Amino acid sequence: MSKEKKGVRLQNVSKIYQDPKTKKEFKAVDSVNLTIEPGEFITLLGPSGCGKTTTLRMIAGFESPDEGEIFLGEEPINELTPNKRDTAMVFQSYALFPHMNIFDNVAYGLKLRNIPKEEIRRRVFDMLDLVGLDGMENRFTNQLSGGQQQRVALARALVLEPGVLLFDEPLSNLDAKLRVQMRTEIRRIQQQLGITAIYVTHDQSEAMSISDRITLMKSGVIAQMGSPKEIYYHPNSEFVADFIGECNFLPCKVVAAGDRSARVSVDGHEAEVLTDRSVQPGQDGKIVLRPEAIAVGDTGILPGRVELSCFMGSYQYYHLRVGETMVKINDNCPVNKKVFGVGDEAWISFDRECAYML
Repeated sequence: MSKEKKGVRLQNVSKIYQDPKTKKEFKAVDSVNLTIEPGEFITLLGPSGCGKTTTLRMIAGFESPDEGEIFLGEEPINELTPNKRDTAMVFQSYALFPHMNIFDNVAYGLKLRNIPKEEIRRRVFDMLDLVGLDGMENRFTNQLSGGQQQRVALARALVLEPGVLLFDEPLSNLDAKLRVQMRTEIRRIQQQLGITAIYVTHDQSEAMSISDRITLMKSGVIAQMGSPKEIYYHPNSEFVADFIGECNFLPCKVVAAGDRSARVSVDGHEAEVLTDRSVQPGQDGKIVLRPEAIAVGDTGILPGRVELSCFMGSYQYYHLRVGETMVKINDNCPVNKKVFGVGDEAWISFDRECAYML
């Protein structure tokens, strides 16, 4: 891309709708502040109804904010129609023209802009090569697989050389294996071009695999924003921890506070954990422990009783009762380890860096 990279900034942006039944107003997006750097890949993640798609549609111009301002680079764009914004959207439904071949689908936006024919031809073929569809320009969309159709939709957006590329759950219509392949391709192309990208999904594994940063939304507000690693290992709430991957929550009480760490008691046994909270001895909390961060053995930090033991190939999956809490464990590479059966007494161990107190 020869164009200057552009960032996006949302300043106190809200979108208000009226409930059709009660006639009461509610904020689908509530005073969101968000800064996306030029060339960054940001994912808006969250459950249905959290406001992520509404936020994307406001950036694209398909919805108008009721409060606040949206900037593309340094330009305020609230009053601009979608075709006047330096953005392009890749839709969930692909939105291809079935009566046109691949070339004409990709060239459509360029023709509307009265780009010279030779430049259209060059740019279309460059894009088809980039998305892995070279030599297929004369095929019609009904002759393509779902993955190929999504590549056409991606090429059609990229050929316009937008400052910002927007994705509205683009892979949700594909099967699981193809989704993994296509998300890798999208990330590769985005990094190769250096384009700013905003991606909406409800799939946390998809968000983790492609994002520079994740914006996790809940009820119209940003619950947490950070790198995939930050959100996974240092969630700021139980909602965030539980939404991103599988998680255990162990009730604990602070015994001693340190610098970004604490010594806590769990069912009468002590452990060292990390925390970003300001904590005091005697304070209650919860330890966030990921299943893959826990090992099972004859000795360890916390004792328990095995209630489920399943061989899963790369790991042994356990349910271990620790006090009143059921702990899920993926004990990796069990081939040379002792495997515990249902009813066995066992201990769990974990590294302090993998245990985080909310």
